[in-house]
Amino acid sequence: MLSLAYSLLTKDCTIAATAVGFDPYLGFFHQPRYGRPALALDIMEEFRPLVADSTVITIINNNILQPRDFIRAGDSVNLTQKARGTFIEAYERRINTLVTHPLFGYQVSYRRAIELQYRLLARVLTGETPVYRSFATR
Repeated sequence: MLSLAYSLLTKDCTIAATAVGFDPYLGFFHQPRYGRPALALDIMEEFRPLVADSTVITIINNNILQPRDFIRAGDSVNLTQKARGTFIEAYERRINTLVTHPLFGYQVSYRRAIELQYRLLARVLTGETPVYRSFATR
């Protein structure tokens, strides 16, 4: 479930980077490698516990998925098609949750917060802002 959540979050971070005008494959902390969206992975680190990990913990704590929702195939484990849909719905609920942005003070969804972080990064790179502030809810 963590792997799926990280994949979904990577996708959302890649889309946001592209929407803002960044190349998601050129990052700062993650080494560039073919097919690896390094910048998306950089920004994703701020949201991993807030969105991806939180989604998985909620699913486990609330017994949303049961052992019967998993299929063993050799050494791997997959979700059934129905369980995958349930998981994606839980992820979408979480990424669309409204939180107060720590810098701006108004409510945004996590999805919008990701885009705002890219915009803040752009301001730092252009010299408009001296320091990049990572997203934190507390």
